[in-house]
Amino acid sequence: MDAMTSPSPTVVLLPMWASGHFSSMLQAGKRLLLCGASGAAAFSLTVLVIPPPTVSPSDASSRGHCEMVSGGGIDFHHLPAVEHRADLPRHPSEYIRLYAPHVKAAIAGLAAPVAAVVVDFFGTPLLDVAHDLAVPAYVYFPSNGATLALMLRLPAIHEKVVATFWDEKQGVIDVPGMPPVPVASMPSPELNDYAWFVYYGRRFMEARGIVVNTAAELEPGVLAAIAAGRCTPGDRAPPVYPIGPVLSLNKPRADGDQSPHECVRWLDAQAPASIVFLCFGSRGWMDARQAREVAAGLERSGRSFLWVLRGPPAGSSSMYPTDADLGDLLPDGFLERTKGKGLVWPSWAPQTEILAHAAVGGFVTHCGWNSILESLWHGVPMAPWPLYAEQPLNAFELVACMGVAVELGVGTGKDGSFVEAAEVERAVKELVGGGEEGRKAREKAMEMKAACRNAVEKGGTSYAATQRVVQDMIESYAPK
Repeated sequence: MDAMTSPSPTVVLLPMWASGHFSSMLQAGKRLLLCGASGAAAFSLTVLVIPPPTVSPSDASSRGHCEMVSGGGIDFHHLPAVEHRADLPRHPSEYIRLYAPHVKAAIAGLAAPVAAVVVDFFGTPLLDVAHDLAVPAYVYFPSNGATLALMLRLPAIHEKVVATFWDEKQGVIDVPGMPPVPVASMPSPELNDYAWFVYYGRRFMEARGIVVNTAAELEPGVLAAIAAGRCTPGDRAPPVYPIGPVLSLNKPRADGDQSPHECVRWLDAQAPASIVFLCFGSRGWMDARQAREVAAGLERSGRSFLWVLRGPPAGSSSMYPTDADLGDLLPDGFLERTKGKGLVWPSWAPQTEILAHAAVGGFVTHCGWNSILESLWHGVPMAPWPLYAEQPLNAFELVACMGVAVELGVGTGKDGSFVEAAEVERAVKELVGGGEEGRKAREKAMEMKAACRNAVEKGGTSYAATQRVVQDMIESYAPK
């Protein structure tokens, strides 16, 4: 086939199925598609969709919406399910590894030549497939630069630090580009996440590049440290391309309804910057003990609030919360006493739309990176309440590095992420009150809002990073 009739090359995306990962990688891919030479796409996109081990209604809705509105130049290929096993692994990377044969066959069978493969960081085991096919491989990292720096640093830390150091949860860890990080803000080595963090840090070194969902202005210290090789002593990490914030700001309603959500209608009647919004992500839920502490803190604060409160998962095999039974979770009379002052919503709520609302003045968040970016995009200060994985590190960064959050005292040890009513009261008063800590956080959040928006505009740092990774893909592609 001559050059005049050869199909254009394609870049293969391998997202993880969770809505935050799937939509983030697809949005990043669309930026790559639109940022080719002279403003024209240099390649097409092929998305290989891995079926999830369990189905979350919100994730399924988000994936379907992404496919419907993805536009031209993007093809979706749904991989066949692996043979059913009763003992399917619970960790996403273990599960994704089972799909290596299907991924290899799908890539090898594409009509278009493959310029590059981009894997979600959970799909790092699939780097082996790209190597086998001699295709340049990139990692898409939908989280922040601080977590990437930690992962790159962890293999060296892991070899030097004794287990008792972690067990005592005292002392600090050196993550280059950050202030000393308390051990309590790190993933525990007893958790499966920690072992995988070490694995990722080792395997990332095999990638041609790492595309990360942050902006140079948000995390200058850690990005400079990675580039200088300070996170990988004796070796140089692959080039890092900070192209963020990568956000899906027009997410579909989980119920499919296009009319304004009841939470948004309630916010329309509230004063500007008067509401504290509490929401804990797609996996966040509370038991009655914790919910009653939060209720007491909110009531004592005297501030107005919108609280998305979810109940525990339906069974041991599910990780997703259920609609809350407010009568079981909240103190007697709480809803009546706070009527008009607050709204407790027991089901899914449109977080992105809520954070964009002028009435919201603060955000109590689980510190998922997508939630953090949405809050910064709209200039909303935060109170961090991390729950799992890298979220404690994200919380530390918000307070100690970015200055966009007021600290929230979260329990450690046997109490896990428990927060007492007094801490809720204090943090809420700071976020939407007159305290100095809250004032500084509000000012910094507005600075970050401007930085985020400038970064992705033409001529901004993230726009330039997108151009660089596109150029690298073009240069690395050599038609066979």
